[in-house]
Parts: sequence; structure tokens; C-alpha cells
Amino acid sequence: MAKTDEQAERAERAERGERGEQADPGDRAGTTLGYEQARDELVEVVRRLEAGGTSLEESLALWERGEELAKVCRRWLEGARARLDAALAEEADAEEGAESAPES
Repeated sequence: MAKTDEQAERAERAERGERGEQADPGDRAGTTLGYEQARDELVEVVRRLEAGGTSLEESLALWERGEELAKVCRRWLEGARARLDAALAEEADAEEGAESAPES
């Protein structure tokens, strides 16, 4: 079942809180961007770079923004991977506990 936008936002806030993230003033991409927002903006940056027709200065600014957005996406994916690994480890521990419990 798909999450509503409100549920997704709550999950994002909870994840940031669990990881103790705070906004880094030097991070123009911002940790408040959700994964999908950062990904969509990154796609647009790549599209503009590939289309050409921008000045060198604008191209460099777009490239820098793309790097920042890629870092935001990477952080979200690493966080998701850590949560999946934790859930799988918890499930494996529960199964081991059930298997090693003496039968009555």
C-alpha cells in the first residue's frame, strides 16, 4: 500500500530525528529535501546540462548543484539501506529465537 504524502513526510522527519541530522548551513541542497524532491531536481539539472546552450559559469553552477543533490540522494539511500538491514537483522534474530526456544 502506498504512503500518503503526510505519512511520507512524518517518516522523513522521524528518520532525520533518529539519525540526529541537522541542517548544514553550508549545504545548499539542504537536508530538508526529500529523496524524491532531490532526485527530480537532479534529473532537471542533468537535462539542462545535456541540452547545452548555457554559459560556462552557469554550467559550473549546475554541475555543483547536481553534486549537492546527488549527495542528498545518497544520504537518503544509505539511510534506507541501514533501516532495511536493521529490520532484516531483527527478523533474523526473532526467527533464531523462535527456533532455539525449547518446545513445551
